[in-house]
Amino acid sequence: MERRDFVLKSSILAAFGGLSQSTIGSPQVSTNSDPILPFLLPSMPPLDHKGGMDIRVWVRSSMTNGLYSSVETAVAPKLMGPSPHYHKELDELMYVIDGTASILIGDEVVEVQAGGWHMRPRMLKHTFWNASDQPLRFFDMYFNQPFEEYLEQIFHELTAEKGFPEGSEAKKNKMKMLREKFGLFSPPNASAEKQEIMKKYGLK
Repeated sequence: MERRDFVLKSSILAAFGGLSQSTIGSPQVSTNSDPILPFLLPSMPPLDHKGGMDIRVWVRSSMTNGLYSSVETAVAPKLMGPSPHYHKELDELMYVIDGTASILIGDEVVEVQAGGWHMRPRMLKHTFWNASDQPLRFFDMYFNQPFEEYLEQIFHELTAEKGFPEGSEAKKNKMKMLREKFGLFSPPNASAEKQEIMKKYGLK
């Protein structure tokens, strides 16, 4: 599917109730009574994982009056995602563009191939990884909060180049504040479970 077709279908899904209010809950983003204005997103080259993982924001919550946002993610082969976690308010809808996403949802592992969708409602433990030898690329749509802001901080602001080296107290404190702000929590055994997944699938 072409990216512009995906964005169009995503907009239709949100605007015409593809997710019911009972599913996505009350939006946590400030909304107003102004109508959502049309917007065009010019095509861009596929996002490069840069040997690891990277993100690119396409639709910001502010562009949809807080209805949803959309972020492109690129993942290198044989790479683990975040530790298992859950969101207090956030619902996520994934569309895989290239490759195959392996997703832990609760205690079940599912594989989503290119062209497939996966819904992750709030308060369910989950994570993802790329178990294949090919790159993985997907779009996530985020409902109820501007989660793109969290991801931009993690991937593009809290870096060693900007004064936040891995393991530093400064980075730990900022991460803690962000997790609390966005209602992101990890179960007590999250680190051990992540290590088990990495060992089982030969991930880095």
